[in-house]
This record gives sequence, structure tokens and C-alpha cells, in this order.
Amino acid sequence: MFGFGDFDPIYFTGFLLGFVIGTTLHEFMHAYSALRLGDNLAASQGRVTLNPAAHFDPFGFIMGVLMAMGVGFLAWGRPVPVNPYALKYGRRGMAIVAVAGPLANLALALALLPLYKFGATVLPTDVHQVLEYMILINIFLFAFNLIPIPPLDGFNILTGILPNQWVTVLEPIRRYSLPILLVMVFFLPYLGQRIGIELNPVFQAMEPVTTLLQRLILG
Repeated sequence: MFGFGDFDPIYFTGFLLGFVIGTTLHEFMHAYSALRLGDNLAASQGRVTLNPAAHFDPFGFIMGVLMAMGVGFLAWGRPVPVNPYALKYGRRGMAIVAVAGPLANLALALALLPLYKFGATVLPTDVHQVLEYMILINIFLFAFNLIPIPPLDGFNILTGILPNQWVTVLEPIRRYSLPILLVMVFFLPYLGQRIGIELNPVFQAMEPVTTLLQRLILG
């Protein structure tokens, strides 16, 4: 990721602000969209809120702080509980709830853009750089969460739009969510380094999306 490996106070501030605000909006939109579609499970647990404390567990937040310091590879918010049987539109409803989170990150990046663009000549350089990192982090969160592997949102979007016969094949994969994610994020890149080849499927899946969005949003 950006500035990875060396502590940079500007990067630290931009990453942490972008991560905390972006994750809060991401989880809020999961909870809010589920509520609008008929499921009040998340609402009953206080998740339809913009209070960041409701959307983080201590370990996931600490990992976010470490990533902002250039240490670590993965951070997360507290997943929003959803009862798919209570949602309107069945699996399609679950896909709507799933896509609402990443779209919130993209919306935040776009909302920050006018301040970034028009503030280039009036804001202090450090503040302008913080805004850039906040935008980049949320582009990253958007692209990362759309990867169609469990437990990421992209998997719920995929199973929400595919025909039933494909869902029957894919659903059993969900029980292996954590091992799959760890293999994709940690083991395969490590193996690639050991054997001298580029083997980073998560980065390779994200790169076309992040590159395109950086060009379109930041120019």
C-alpha cells in the first residue's frame, strides 16, 4: 500500500482518517440498507449509526493503526449481522446490502474530491496530502471489498446475482472464508516471493480498478 514500511505522519493521519471514516460509512450502509429492506437485526444491535465505536472491534482497529504506521497487511471493521431471510427480494436483497458498503467508500472518495481539487492552492500542503491519502484509502477499500471471495462483499454480490445452480456450488465455500482470505492475502504473496514470481491475486484483482479510479478521480 501507499508509503508502506516507513512511518510518515502525513500518511498516518490520512490513512487513519480515511480508514476510520470509510469503514464507519461502509458498515453503516450495510446496516441501513438491510433495515430498509426489512431486516432489523443490525438496527437492534445499534449498528445503524455513524458512531465509529459501533463499527470496530479493538483488534481490527489496532490493526488499522498498525497499517497506518506501515506495519501489517490487513485491518477491518466489525461485520454487520444480516438475516438474509428477512430481506426483501431474497438473494438480490443480500446483494444490495453487500454492494452498499463498497459504494459508500466510493461515495466518500468522490465527496472529498472537490475539497482536494479546489483546495490545492489554498490548503497547506500537508492537509492536501492527507486528503489525497483519504481518497486513495477509500478507493482501495472499494476495490478490495468487491473481490468475489468470502468473506468479502463481492462474494455476497456474486451469489446474489448468479443463477440458483451456481449458488448451490459456491455457498459451501463460505465456511472456509477466513482460510481463503489468509491464503490470498498472506500465503500466496509469500510463496511468490520465495519462488521469484509475482503471485498476489488480491493486488492483481484490485489493480485495474484502483488504477482506473485514481486516474478518473485524481487525474
